[in-house]
Amino acid sequence: QVQLVESGGGLAQVGGSLRLSCQVSGGPFSRYGMGWFRQAPGKEREFVSAISFTGDSTYYTESVEGRFTISRDNDKNTVFLQMNSLKPEDTAVYYCAARAIRTSRWAQDYGYWGQGTQVTVSS
Repeated sequence: QVQLVESGGGLAQVGGSLRLSCQVSGGPFSRYGMGWFRQAPGKEREFVSAISFTGDSTYYTESVEGRFTISRDNDKNTVFLQMNSLKPEDTAVYYCAARAIRTSRWAQDYGYWGQGTQVTVSS
């Protein structure tokens, strides 16, 4: 059974940084495309970033381009999201997701999800 566990969320100041981690167990992590999504209160879940199973290709939504960096360590079965220059609008529950081989910007394409980690950015 594939399990994804996020960590690293919390409270940050505007302009601050947080690093999210998502550890995957029970499946061939090195063969998964990985994505990060977020959901703010009263809003739909939205795509944040994705990385190919090799780590060679990365994708970002426009609002985080240049501020967030996705990476992965296939030896540790972990994907990371480094978030810098945080803004209040980054406040949301952040979810990692996995799908076999390919990446996608669409939540419905991912078959495995973590439980989410709260990120709150305050001014």
